[in-house]
Amino acid sequence: MSVRRLAPKELQPASFALSEENLAWAKKEIAKYPPGRQPSAAIAILWRAQEQNDGWISEAAIRYVADMLDMPYIRMLEIATFYTMFQLSPVGKKAHVQVCGTTPCMLRGAGDLIEVCKHRIHHDPFHLSADGNFSWEEVECLGACVNAPMVMIWKDTYEDLTKDRFGKVLDGFASGNPPKPGPQIDRQFAAPVGGPRVLKDVGQGNAAGATKKGNA
Repeated sequence: MSVRRLAPKELQPASFALSEENLAWAKKEIAKYPPGRQPSAAIAILWRAQEQNDGWISEAAIRYVADMLDMPYIRMLEIATFYTMFQLSPVGKKAHVQVCGTTPCMLRGAGDLIEVCKHRIHHDPFHLSADGNFSWEEVECLGACVNAPMVMIWKDTYEDLTKDRFGKVLDGFASGNPPKPGPQIDRQFAAPVGGPRVLKDVGQGNAAGATKKGNA
């Protein structure tokens, strides 16, 4: 794993505070745990702070959540820098793209998706596009191998991609009308392309079961 550091001081905001709505949510999250176990809510609250802070975690946000949970700053810093779900530098305002680069996705065209990112966003990962709206990175398995290749943008996955389909996904985010998450072809979740292929007649399945029972 590469070294993960906080953004330079010039990019760090002076302060951070959860919104009234998010603060109320955080207090409910903390209340789920018994006394002395408040740090168990750290990841959930850090994630909410990241969502509020335009998709990344600032040093001020890390300190704020640490104070809320009565944790040493170094412990919260360890969490924020260990989990790659937390972005430590500013990301694209409209989309931060995580391209899965694990073997199944690479075998099915993830390299093409990375090329799209290099040409449409920035040649190097973790850099903002010229307009500041997009950023990207390559990550390890995102858990949708059967629908490879795929990407994750914010909390949603976009699967069964090609260069053209991925381009349309980026076009949707650019225009403020993101496409529906999930497979970008005729597939329901991880089901076979085109729909079921076996046991399509429920009656046949029941009949087979009845025959076996009768033979028994």
